Amino acid sequence: MFTITFDQSPLKVAEAGASYNTNSSSDNSLDDIRLIEVLVDIPTGQLKTQDREQPPVFTYSIPPHLNVEPGDILSVPFGAMYLGAIAIRPTTQIPPGLDSDQIKPVDEVVSKGLFPPHYWQLLQQVATYYQTPLIQVIRTALPPGLLRRSQRRVRLFVNKIPSGVENFLHHPALTILQLLQAKKSNDLSWAELKKKVGGDYGLRKGYKDLLARGWVESYLESPKKVQAKQQLAVILIGDPYSAVDVTKRQQEVLQILKSCGGQAWLSEFLRLCKTTSPTLKTLAEKGYVLIEEREMLRLAQGIEQTPDQPKTLSPHQTNALNIIDHLSGFAQVLLHGVTGSGKTEVYLQAIAPILKQGKSALVLVPEIGLTPQLTDRFRARFGEKVCVYHSGLSEGERYDTWRNMTRQHPQIIIGTRSAIFAPLSPLGLIILDEEHDSSFKQDRPAPCYHARTVARWRAEMENCPLILGSATPSLESWIAVRGQEGRGTPKHQSIDIFDTESSVPISKSLISNSYYVSLPERIQSRPLPPVEIVDLRQELRQGNRSIFSSRLQQALQQLQERGQQGILFIHRRGHSTFVSCRSCGYVMECPDCDVSLSYHHIREDVLQTSRQVVPTLRCHYCNYGELYPQRCPECDSPYFKHFGSGTQRVVEELGKLFPELRMIRFDSDTTRTKDAHRILLTRFAQREADLLVGTQMLTKGLDLAGVSLVGVISADGLLHLSDYRASERAFQTLLQVAGRAGRGNDPGRVIIQTYTPEHPVIQAVQGYEYESFVERELEQRQELSYPPYGQLIALKLSSLNSTEVEETAQHFAEILFTVADEIPDMEVLGPAPAPVLRVANRYRWQILLKLLPGTSINTASLEQLQEVCPTSVRLMIDVDPLHFG
Repeated sequence: MFTITFDQSPLKVAEAGASYNTNSSSDNSLDDIRLIEVLVDIPTGQLKTQDREQPPVFTYSIPPHLNVEPGDILSVPFGAMYLGAIAIRPTTQIPPGLDSDQIKPVDEVVSKGLFPPHYWQLLQQVATYYQTPLIQVIRTALPPGLLRRSQRRVRLFVNKIPSGVENFLHHPALTILQLLQAKKSNDLSWAELKKKVGGDYGLRKGYKDLLARGWVESYLESPKKVQAKQQLAVILIGDPYSAVDVTKRQQEVLQILKSCGGQAWLSEFLRLCKTTSPTLKTLAEKGYVLIEEREMLRLAQGIEQTPDQPKTLSPHQTNALNIIDHLSGFAQVLLHGVTGSGKTEVYLQAIAPILKQGKSALVLVPEIGLTPQLTDRFRARFGEKVCVYHSGLSEGERYDTWRNMTRQHPQIIIGTRSAIFAPLSPLGLIILDEEHDSSFKQDRPAPCYHARTVARWRAEMENCPLILGSATPSLESWIAVRGQEGRGTPKHQSIDIFDTESSVPISKSLISNSYYVSLPERIQSRPLPPVEIVDLRQELRQGNRSIFSSRLQQALQQLQERGQQGILFIHRRGHSTFVSCRSCGYVMECPDCDVSLSYHHIREDVLQTSRQVVPTLRCHYCNYGELYPQRCPECDSPYFKHFGSGTQRVVEELGKLFPELRMIRFDSDTTRTKDAHRILLTRFAQREADLLVGTQMLTKGLDLAGVSLVGVISADGLLHLSDYRASERAFQTLLQVAGRAGRGNDPGRVIIQTYTPEHPVIQAVQGYEYESFVERELEQRQELSYPPYGQLIALKLSSLNSTEVEETAQHFAEILFTVADEIPDMEVLGPAPAPVLRVANRYRWQILLKLLPGTSINTASLEQLQEVCPTSVRLMIDVDPLHFG
């Protein structure tokens, strides 16, 4: 592809086209102006086909009033637009074919120094491996708002519109006119109009009609950049005790300011001192304080925590910590600890010496919902050195957190998968908690990266350890560390290392510098909760038509009587899986996707005490929603039936059976707002509710000491999916949710309801048989050459035109079958329609490439597909896909 490197020598960029020249013998040199080569964020639609895989690098001049350095984020003119760009390197050469007066100047520096020099190597590796243009990887890595573009907008001249236009205007023009009139500003962006009018052709035709009549105009709106927040601060000047011409009260104010470190934010200081602005202004006039605007970092600090001290470790934890502390340079550690074994405490004590060395640590979690609990524990131990970084933060918070990370002081960043790109330097440790979770893989948009893979690359580049923690490690991590002992040719040999004091086995890879560390027991020797399996077929035979088995109902009754807490896990959110007419069989479906709409109750309160509900239908793919119709749209029948169960229906049924039981729903519907995860979990921890009812979020790392009961409403929704990873995911999910019980003083109990109690996954979960399950699953994977015994690459195509995307998929398959003839260890599967053919009005097809270990496909073959792909068809290359929906 291409190479960009930062080092002591001048920056070098492999030639990306005719837009610049690296030939030092060129005569087109300039002595009187400064030039800079920049990577421009050109909209994909404006790139030539042959340039889509090459970095759009162009030369600009630097105005005298600007200081531009490599790594700066810029705004540059490009045609009639202003685009975001990254400064690559200074140059003295004008591209061939251009004169000096054709070189456009940089418009402004949006932000300085957001790319550390070593950072480019990581971004380039992501771009190469995941078959994504470098600028798209940069867009993913950077906080939002830095690479902004000027926006084309359309403005309506209201006073020029005559009456009765609806009688003679064509439909596209009338639609645009009505949309502009509906806006208070009479102004809309071209992108908004295109979306609402239904395509570029209709928009251009309608706009041309209105423009010819002089009723509208088009203009470019300059990009708005993210700016630092400024706030008034008060700063102490000199020694307050030497002040002579001040009152006693003014002397007190000066002394309080000194106790605050000599500076404070003005608004906070006024409240602290219980003083007024005139008092401070008087002190400023006398020269004792300075009041001025200073930059205030918008960091998501969270709730102040009571300081915490390191806990006494168990022998297993001690041994794990000793291994980690004695690592030097890159190493990969798989910390396999059962639920409740104290992995977080190991993380905390492993990070402490890293900070003392002046280095930083990066901790990744799969979901935003995990960050409040984990962040609170880390802040109780490390205070203000802990920051969070994820998509739930505001644009300003992400921007300031990013800039704070570039300041090279020791800190801890806790975040979701995008935080793997955090520009921490020097970095001393990377931790992936719940490393098995599929949320670490990005499905869309490109790059479709896996944070675990990128974390390994980054740890190698930073020469620091990588810790992968989980109670149910992914098969990829298990094989990478433990090999295929006893099955085929192992990836590496391993030996057992025993700590002389605790005799705890630690498996160390002899080749890949990887370690397997086990925490097989819960802290304080608490037992794992027994898992009870309920056969729902038997419940039906006994006449129980409820979604709760007799045993689960009895357990819930005991929960209420004993004042204990419980968790109910359901695979789906919403009320019901689908809604159909009982008279004609009509199923309510999404108009934009080939899926049924799910029935939802919209409630005002999260504790579910209100009986006021708004029945709605919602698509879980494109989020389309509509009110629940009173009568069937097909036959006008009033009879509708809800099939399947979601979190809302579970809560509704519980309310009928146990009206005194207080419940909190915990799913993506109730956690949409900022800090909703923290609020709901805090209420539950403070015993404002008896039962937490939720989806996958409940399975991921929650540590709630009061939970003694975990119930799984139906495990079958996890077991029977058309995906080779279904068994692995089901096992991980069920074992993780079971581990939420019995983490406090009360013993735990787990009840799993299923129609297939004989399923191998159910049997393995009941006995906590991780290794035997993994052994059986790996045998099946190896027979089919599926990961981790092979590699998959998914080519995902979509278009508004069903025929065009199908024909394109067929054409791609023909090209790939030709390539496969030359690569015997590559298999082409497909083309085939996606499991859900249409989503958001786009028809989707896919082709799967299966490669045996050691086989590689020439990237030129994939680039050839990009070249022949019609502009109206989107092609996304997903390397190592986890989902095929």
